[in-house]
Amino acid sequence: MDAMLARDMWKVTEPLHAVTYFAEECRTANKEAGLKGYWMGYFGSRGAPLGVVSAGTIEATFFGFHPARVRRAIPDAWGFASPEAILRVRGEAAARAMRRAFPGIEDVALTAAPQLRQVVLAAEGAGRALFAANRDLPVPEDPVEALWQATTALREHRGDGHVALLTGEGLSGLEANVLTSAVGTVQAEWLRESRGWSQEEWDEAAGALAERGLLEQGEATEEGRAFRAHIERRTDELAAPPYRVLDEPKALYGSLVPAAKALAEEMPFPNPIGLPRVG
Repeated sequence: MDAMLARDMWKVTEPLHAVTYFAEECRTANKEAGLKGYWMGYFGSRGAPLGVVSAGTIEATFFGFHPARVRRAIPDAWGFASPEAILRVRGEAAARAMRRAFPGIEDVALTAAPQLRQVVLAAEGAGRALFAANRDLPVPEDPVEALWQATTALREHRGDGHVALLTGEGLSGLEANVLTSAVGTVQAEWLRESRGWSQEEWDEAAGALAERGLLEQGEATEEGRAFRAHIERRTDELAAPPYRVLDEPKALYGSLVPAAKALAEEMPFPNPIGLPRVG
């Protein structure tokens, strides 16, 4: 039950968090803060809680992006906008997008944000750099912004655990992308281009997965699908413990469903995140 709850909560909290990548308000805020282009905005905004860090730190924590894509944006981003300046605008922009896309978000936030903050505080930060950095940010006074910040911290908690599992299984970021596309979660071309890999690099990683018996002629084998399912199941299990602090998790989930459905309209399906539609 814990793992199923964690997965269900991911499906309803991820669309709230993901406005920061897809909503026009958020892209405009990054630009107005001084960040140049989408990818500098993405790496700078998402990485800002870590402070002025190196490209290597972003490569390691974000996982799956081509190093060259990261290094075209980091560390230059910090010369255009400080992490402190970025943090001042990213949550405000996300809250504006959430209010526009779902006018009822205020009522949801008043009850959901404090509960999700309890979950954030109950979560283990060891080995989870992106999560811990987001957890330690001040809680915004605006309830909608506080809701966004809580979903963002929990998203990074889940993601950090997922990356740990992938590396523990001996997968590189590129190989993880190739396997994800091979099981049909995200189209290969879209995922390859969004993460910045060449076709040659993609094919080389596919060959390495084939040697492990996970792919055959570019398609996931039965073993590959089982392996991917194992990773997803363990990701859910690692994300689950902090949700045990909730007295009524099903009620919280239900309260977030309408907002998640509305905010999911801000993102494409399928998407590079691999998020399915709610319901």
